[in-house]
Amino acid sequence: MKRGRRIWLVLLGCGVIGLIAALIGWRDHGPDYRGRSNAIIGFAPEAMGKESQPGREISMGLPPSPGASIVVAPDGVILKDGKAWRGIGINYFSAFNRLIESGDDTSSFSGLDVLAKHKIPFIRFACCGFWPNEWSLYRTNKVEYFRRMDRFVAEARKRNIGLIPSLFWYDGCIPDVVGEPRNQWGNPKSKTIAFMRQYVNEVVGRYLHEPAIWAWELGNEYSLGADLPNAAEHRPPVDHDLGTAAARSAEDDLTHEMVVTACAEFARAVRALDSTRPITTGHSLPRRAAEHLRREKTWTQDSPEEFERNLLDVTPLPCDLISVHLYPFDKERFNAKDTPYTQTMRYCMEAARRGGKALFVGEFGAPDSQKDGGPEAARKNILEMIAALESTGVPLAALWNFDLTGQDSSLNVAADHPQNWVLDELQHANERLQRQH
Repeated sequence: MKRGRRIWLVLLGCGVIGLIAALIGWRDHGPDYRGRSNAIIGFAPEAMGKESQPGREISMGLPPSPGASIVVAPDGVILKDGKAWRGIGINYFSAFNRLIESGDDTSSFSGLDVLAKHKIPFIRFACCGFWPNEWSLYRTNKVEYFRRMDRFVAEARKRNIGLIPSLFWYDGCIPDVVGEPRNQWGNPKSKTIAFMRQYVNEVVGRYLHEPAIWAWELGNEYSLGADLPNAAEHRPPVDHDLGTAAARSAEDDLTHEMVVTACAEFARAVRALDSTRPITTGHSLPRRAAEHLRREKTWTQDSPEEFERNLLDVTPLPCDLISVHLYPFDKERFNAKDTPYTQTMRYCMEAARRGGKALFVGEFGAPDSQKDGGPEAARKNILEMIAALESTGVPLAALWNFDLTGQDSSLNVAADHPQNWVLDELQHANERLQRQH
């Protein structure tokens, strides 16, 4: 196992298991460094509720993408094969990463077999390297890189599993790859944006006719790094062996406007090629204080109206699929200690309706560690979340996460893991949802 993978697994596991107590009040006082590192992979402490070439324009004249499996209707309904459709998939973060690291690592294919057995309709996954050095194969041998990607896509298609690829998972990575600070996500003329467009052109163009591809996503939770009053404490890590920049500065800090620019430029690049498939940002729920942070750098909690406004603002056109992530600690928002999941989902659905977009709960789940109440508390929370997704009409959602060993003691779901009961529950939920349509 390469050092890069060991580090991100350790960061992820440590954040969930050992740091939750230290992150209490995270949204009020800002995340610590390790919390942010955890957020770049999944199950962010934020979600826990403690606080080159010029850009292409949208081409409205493109015919519908012939390979598209799902589309967003004008009223925000997800259509599959022309009919209203709802479903719950799962995150399989490392499914393609393994092939980037080793072309002989086919372990994710057996994982796809497990998911197919439980009739999981789709997966969300990192369609990229995580650290800068994990982009070396793409940069030095694109033929081999795309041979491995083609194989992965074909294996998913054989099992009738849809794919939602997240093309630039970690917001600190591509700026490091091209030698720029992270704030260049907000500059349409930057090398960062140019690299993004290049990769989009290659990946989206390659799979335009591929029915296994369901939607396109920018990355994971970029908006959580925006407008932090203590941003200097939460800049991307520095590690020469991983290919990162040698130093960080205020130019690595993000603002709301920068994140919006990144999302819009990504969506324009995708839509210039693919006129049909949904485009999403990969964001989590807005911070409890997102609008106050944006305006005045304070941790004053937002109202439901401010929450909905932020949710729409960080999903700029032509993005048509709003992304949020849901975890147990998200109950602590709107100045309440126990906001029901159903209420938060209703706010999200209302924002989506007003914006003419669909809603994608790109991550949801609950840790089963003793610190978090153990397996019974996890079961209770996950079942409540599934019920909330069903009752509020959320069209698309994905559990976090399948077969990620770094989270074995908290959020991992696998065939031989104590939380494998969740796969049965997802299958039952999908059966109920399909009966409704």
